[in-house]
Amino acid sequence: MRVPLSWLREYVDLAADATPEDVLAAMVSVGFEEEDVHRFDITGPVVVGQVLSFDDEPQSNGKTIRWCQVDVGEAQGGVRGIVCGAHNFAVGDKVVVTLPGAVLPGPFPIAARKTYGHVSDGMIASARELGLGDEHNGILILSELGVDAPVGADAIALLGLDDVAVDINVTPDRGYAFSVRGVAREYSHATGAAFRDPAERDFAELQPGAGHTAVVDDVAPVRGRVGASEFVTRVVRGVDPSRPTPPWMVARLTLAGMRSLGILIDITNYVMLELGNPIHGYDLDKLTGSITVRRALPGEKMTTLDGQERALHVEDLLITDESGPIGLAGVMGGGTTEMTETTRNVLIEAATFDPTTIARSARRHKLPSEASKRFERGVDPLIPFVAARRVADLMVELAGGTLTDEGGALFSEVFVSEIELPAGFVQGLIGVDYTDAEIAGSLATIGAEVTATDAGWTVIPPTWRPDLTDKWTLAEEVARIQGLDRIPSVLPTPPSGRGLTALQEGRRRVANALAAAGLVETPAFPFTTEAQNDLHGSASGEHLPSIRLANALDGAAPYLRRSLIPGLLQTAHRNISRGLTDLAIFETGIVFLPEPGVVYGTDEVPPLGVRPSDETLAQLNASIPPQHRHVAALFTGNVSARQPGRPAEAAGLSEALDAVRVIAAAAGVEIDVVQTQRAALHPGRAGSLTAAGVEVGYVGELHPAVAESADLPGRAVVVELDLDRILELAGPRSVAASLSTYPAATQDVSLVLPAEVAAAEVRAALADGAGALLESIRLVDDYRGEGVPEGQKSLTFALRFRAEDRTLTAAEGTEAKLAGVAVASERFGATLRD
Repeated sequence: MRVPLSWLREYVDLAADATPEDVLAAMVSVGFEEEDVHRFDITGPVVVGQVLSFDDEPQSNGKTIRWCQVDVGEAQGGVRGIVCGAHNFAVGDKVVVTLPGAVLPGPFPIAARKTYGHVSDGMIASARELGLGDEHNGILILSELGVDAPVGADAIALLGLDDVAVDINVTPDRGYAFSVRGVAREYSHATGAAFRDPAERDFAELQPGAGHTAVVDDVAPVRGRVGASEFVTRVVRGVDPSRPTPPWMVARLTLAGMRSLGILIDITNYVMLELGNPIHGYDLDKLTGSITVRRALPGEKMTTLDGQERALHVEDLLITDESGPIGLAGVMGGGTTEMTETTRNVLIEAATFDPTTIARSARRHKLPSEASKRFERGVDPLIPFVAARRVADLMVELAGGTLTDEGGALFSEVFVSEIELPAGFVQGLIGVDYTDAEIAGSLATIGAEVTATDAGWTVIPPTWRPDLTDKWTLAEEVARIQGLDRIPSVLPTPPSGRGLTALQEGRRRVANALAAAGLVETPAFPFTTEAQNDLHGSASGEHLPSIRLANALDGAAPYLRRSLIPGLLQTAHRNISRGLTDLAIFETGIVFLPEPGVVYGTDEVPPLGVRPSDETLAQLNASIPPQHRHVAALFTGNVSARQPGRPAEAAGLSEALDAVRVIAAAAGVEIDVVQTQRAALHPGRAGSLTAAGVEVGYVGELHPAVAESADLPGRAVVVELDLDRILELAGPRSVAASLSTYPAATQDVSLVLPAEVAAAEVRAALADGAGALLESIRLVDDYRGEGVPEGQKSLTFALRFRAEDRTLTAAEGTEAKLAGVAVASERFGATLRD
């Protein structure tokens, strides 16, 4: 909100020497953020001049200039010769003259310079050159502005160009500060300066009048609230829209960030900025019949003031007459009844509209406006009558109109709920020992009605503060008014025994381990298609239930993911398209696994600001599908680049299996691989991952068709694990065992057994038989060929044995190895290879 200081001074006692920085500092002290300071950026001699004579001189370029003699006053050197290209002035007109040494916005320094055969000793200025508007219809003639001043007078002060505006950031919950009235009140809170409410004006009661009252016919209220609760109309007849807007009003509107658009529209904008209630003016002669406020009909359209025809939604609130829609309520008026240069009679509208309705309409039509910005934050319901009368009085004063007794008012009862504020609550919440007088005084200062009770206070917030809804917001107001600097900057001592949970620690270990192994973490959006969920979420690719979002960010991907792989494929494609072809990426994230036949979601959302009951929380939790945290990785391209004497090494299953080992070590669990089949993976190059006999994920090379559909140019291998599940299977972290000081005994064993037996099962059998002396076992070879019978294979394992209390003999190591071979022989018919 940009507020000119001259305007602010009308409603609060602002020191004569107060700088913009002083005002901003005061606003910061009551919780507003400073944005900027706005000026006209005009310096130097800018004075009132009078045209004494001029000569029209045609030029070779087809342009005719005027060589003028302009009196700028004895103090400024008397008569000066000035070249001017404009032709909208006459001899005797008083104009604004910028003399050498002046600097106009731009910056544009003024100097005496030779042009068109003359030395122009200054410049006659237009409104645009002075920063008073965008129009450039010739120079500024003071008589057309209704302004008169002696020759040589300071034109900067005369036109209000010496004013300055402060710009503050208004948060959405404090819409009352989108007005000079609200900012003046807050400055009063900050400094204790006397505040004069512009809404407290001596107006006569509004009578029902001779017509033009509004009828509210809202058959589709939003959230049970009718679209318009107050609607006031006033009629001013005989206005002259050609009258100039006074310079002081133009200057204030310009500093506030609004263009001057003619006296009638300027007045409505001026009052909106002053009181915070948006105003709309209609050309009364263009209205047909009475006014009705209603919702749009299916298929209805209207043309707004910006010339755009808009298809209306049935929730849009409209201002209509017998001809149809004439305004999109609270957002923008219609083109059929707008005020123009032919307007002679004006119907003024001031209303209070439902914030939710206005916010939805503005966003639905992508039509943010100064009006919607205020209505969607809440307008003081007691201000429309004052605002309408203020506009009417200004139109009478500045546009020559006559206020009639026509018009009317529709008011609903304004009820503000009481808030119970217990004694001691504010002190306990804020951490400051406020006295009872400070608490009650602070709330009374902001306009609340405070009544003491045995338990504390009963507080009725002011009508312009819809953000004050409970005792917590009241406590915040006390802290703000008493000074945020009183709140001690002492952090509370955290209770002992808190910190990351075991699952959180485990997730971090796994992510850090993968990153340390050279993989790059690439989080992705959790949205995908139903087909991708079916393909990657199941082994066979069958259809699985998926959660569809009601308001998806991307209509092409409206489902919550069942797997992390689709996101990694998108990331890989994006990187490859930018020339990054060698990728090792991973993600840890939530997947959503709804149960078949279960309906998730609920239409019953508890109200804000009220803690849901345990039963409500249980219902909300039951409406959420099961969510598991997975970890997945993808490898494609080369793991090592081509070097002299060494070819490039492509990523393959070994890299994916290494990632599995990294995850297993970080999680503290052993993971085995068993060959399997999956619809998304290459036949024969897919493995099921198990831990403690439970399937926890899969690993393998993407099926060529899947890789091609993802626009991956080469092979890609993936791995995905249920991270939460493997951390649960790992159990609590045990204390690291001490290292044995005794040497290890190493032996190899080669077993011949049926080819269909999984190596992981043979490894488990050897480990079971070898017993406690076995420290590690690792598969080092899988041979099928000459010397091994057809249909069988030879698996070679490297065994390492160690005892904690002695040095093992070779015989002991051999005995343990043979015990393992015996178990493998019993389970699978394995024999030692010769």
